[in-house]
Amino acid sequence: MVERKIIHIDMDAFFASVEQRDNPELRGKPVAVGYSEERGVVAAASYEARRYGVRSAMSSLKAKNLCPHLIFVPGRMSAYKAVSRQIHEIFHQYTDLIEPLSLDEAFLDVTGNKKGISLAVDIAVAIKKSIREELNLVASAGVSYNKFLAKIASDYRKPDGLCTIHPQQALDFISHLSIESFWGVGPVTAKKMHTLGIHNGEQLRLCTVEMLTRQFGKAGLMYYDFSRGIDLRPVEAVRIRKSVGCERTLEKDISLRSSVIIELYHVAVELVERLKQADFTGNTLTLKIKFHDFNQITRSSTQTNELKTLNEILPLAKQLLKEVEYSNHPIRLIGLSVSNPKELVDEKEEWEQLSFEFSDWSD
Repeated sequence: MVERKIIHIDMDAFFASVEQRDNPELRGKPVAVGYSEERGVVAAASYEARRYGVRSAMSSLKAKNLCPHLIFVPGRMSAYKAVSRQIHEIFHQYTDLIEPLSLDEAFLDVTGNKKGISLAVDIAVAIKKSIREELNLVASAGVSYNKFLAKIASDYRKPDGLCTIHPQQALDFISHLSIESFWGVGPVTAKKMHTLGIHNGEQLRLCTVEMLTRQFGKAGLMYYDFSRGIDLRPVEAVRIRKSVGCERTLEKDISLRSSVIIELYHVAVELVERLKQADFTGNTLTLKIKFHDFNQITRSSTQTNELKTLNEILPLAKQLLKEVEYSNHPIRLIGLSVSNPKELVDEKEEWEQLSFEFSDWSD
């Protein structure tokens, strides 16, 4: 079997870096893309801002408390998309096997690349150089024999990082990896791992597949494989759009039912418009609620009919809302998404990840 050569490219502080590039007055200063109002959220932060602890998805109020001289700039999604297309043009000089994860992140399979370059790290170096010279932006790159390790490697030496994990190094590298660094391990799963005595890759590798699947379901098998450096997922040049969603951060926390219903209506109207624009239908509706303390829950319902009109979506959304207790737990954010499409798109359709401005909705 031919050993795969996978590169993961991750643009460093992408939105903020584009703003600093296009506005010289912002260079070297702490910049946050987003809105500074009381209910605002940081969409991206420059590395100068990150030194103060400012992070994406943080409330603007907290960000300003951490960094009083933080400069907020409104986002320009059209500009970021245009730059992302330029980055992909550079990728295509080497391979057409490109799997975008977002506007600023992608996997490349360069096993059989267009230029016949034998070492993947040489391609990564060339791509980083082209991005810097042609676009005046900085990227980090990870190189390995599968997607899991390539992504881990790209995060290892940011910013402007380059890290290669060779097959003979993989197990030792994974052994010292914190469990929070594993793909698919969020705060809730990490906490559960810790209660089981699992804090790093070495401890995870000692677990049996039976134990992990019992504790984590299907994801347990993925953790079992990752701890052994196994990830057989291919780089998929075409991605199927799996959902369309939108959400609204409210100006004030609300708990009055009539107010919640009004906001739910507005989100449903926006969702219907986005479904129309995306020419997308699915039969699963998911309601997302984020409370005043930033805890969040989701509730879903799958129907036999496709969901595409307000008359189909709003009553179902109201039904899902009945499953949420918020009378003594004010709501900060409401989101809706439609997923589970009945028909797959044509395999030749070009895929572009849905990136709604300053939305932290996850598919």
